[in-house]
Amino acid sequence: MSLINLIEFNVLGDERGQLVVLEAMKNVPFHIKRVYYLTGTKPEVPRGFHAHKELEQVAVCVSGKCLMIMDDGVKKEEVWLDSPSKAIFIGKMIWHEMHRFSPDCVLLVVASDLYDENDYIRSYAKFVGMINND
Repeated sequence: MSLINLIEFNVLGDERGQLVVLEAMKNVPFHIKRVYYLTGTKPEVPRGFHAHKELEQVAVCVSGKCLMIMDDGVKKEEVWLDSPSKAIFIGKMIWHEMHRFSPDCVLLVVASDLYDENDYIRSYAKFVGMINND
């Protein structure tokens, strides 16, 4: 089973431009409680390096691209987010990292809950230990 769960958004538009819609419980598999985005990231500075106990997220590069690394504690998989119509679902207990941001990258993330520091697992060793204890 793949760790990469891609979501392809429909692109609507005409000669005036394009429109991509994210809708809770339709093409986003949860109710959206928080939206944030990363911008001004540097190609050589990776981000992420954590997992969440309960939070679910969908990430999409609305501009530019970045390399996503998904890790379930057993295997790792990589995918480029390089289109505003392609997103990745980040489920519970998935270690995730973002690398090689293009200079124009804007990474938009919608989340299933509000920020809660207690939901974060920031140590990879602790993450693997929690996976192995299930």
